Amino acid sequence: MNAEIIAVGSEMLTPERVDTNSLHLTAELNNLGVEVVTKCVIGDDRERLTDAVRRAISRSEIVILSGGLGPTEDDLTREAVADALDRKLLFRDDIADGLERRFAQMKRKMAEINKRQAFVIGGADVLPNDRGTFPGQWVEESGAVIILLPGPPHELKAMFERQCLPRLKRLVPPLAIRTVFLRVTGMAESDLDQLIAPVYTKYRNPVTTILAAGSDLQIHLRARCGTIAEADALLAEVAGPIELLLGDRIYSRNGDPLDVVVGQMLRKQHATVSVAESCTGGMLGERFTAVPGSSDYFVGGFITYTREMKIELLGVPPEILQQFGAVSQETAEAMAAGARRRTGSTYALSITGVAGPKAGGESVPVGTVYVGLADAAGVLAVHRQFIGDRTRIRTFTCQMALDILRRRMK
Repeated sequence: MNAEIIAVGSEMLTPERVDTNSLHLTAELNNLGVEVVTKCVIGDDRERLTDAVRRAISRSEIVILSGGLGPTEDDLTREAVADALDRKLLFRDDIADGLERRFAQMKRKMAEINKRQAFVIGGADVLPNDRGTFPGQWVEESGAVIILLPGPPHELKAMFERQCLPRLKRLVPPLAIRTVFLRVTGMAESDLDQLIAPVYTKYRNPVTTILAAGSDLQIHLRARCGTIAEADALLAEVAGPIELLLGDRIYSRNGDPLDVVVGQMLRKQHATVSVAESCTGGMLGERFTAVPGSSDYFVGGFITYTREMKIELLGVPPEILQQFGAVSQETAEAMAAGARRRTGSTYALSITGVAGPKAGGESVPVGTVYVGLADAAGVLAVHRQFIGDRTRIRTFTCQMALDILRRRMK
């Protein structure tokens, strides 16, 4: 079975509000084996909302609306759903009386406008709301179920768990949804898709999604089967060849980000790491320390933005800077070696480059970066030429540095 979620309210279309309700509902529906195929946010517009409900019930078995059940004139969910189903709204005296009693318990006088919450769509079942003043509604229409839930998250979650889940469990046929998350770095999204498309395009189930965020790529394989065992077997059938093609470009199979994975590897090896940064200005150190417990392996770092600070804090020989420049393989190696020497860490990473928008006096193009690594085996430096704005270049460089350390530790 498929489901659609409609979040109602013009406030949800502003940059200050995020629709967290749909995330909770999606997780609960997935646990039942229901796939959420569409989500949308509709403002306080009766005509648009009516049209959205009509389209949703024409193609999905479960439609859930959150919000728009309050007492004010802009709370239009009841009216819009009634319009979409061509049903009347009926006033329920028992609901109105219950609202009055609830206000009395709060030592408040109920405003006349609150009686709008006592209107129920014809044929709907009322869903009690023990955490708020307005009830939800459950409506069945031509094989589809339309559920109206309150917008406040604590009310929605309680109502869905207590009133809706038991009903849905009786309606939803047994179905298991299982997902594999692979996280990949060190390649472009287009290269990734070209490599693995011959595998996943053979299958409609599982569904494959590739997501790109900065230099981090995610592959989601989502299988829907009658049992968990069948879903796991299908995922293994598809994920196995993909993993062989990608090899060590895959750094996580459980969704953990690269800084968490690298931290786990350092902890397992009882190793430590330090950093020496120039163009990233502390971003790499932030990646390490954003992980709880990173004090187990992160020693500290240096932000050496000028040549003078590279010489004074890291001991980079002046002649290297004079001969090769601050943005060079030789300087990156000297920075990494200096950071390791000064901190006594097992590994040391260094970053030097030009993040833009101007070269800042360096004789290399914007986007030129070098990442150095020093350990007991010696030093090395890797060069990359990134494109994009300052933030993108710095973000990609930090991801690159973490991946270089991951591969070195392997």
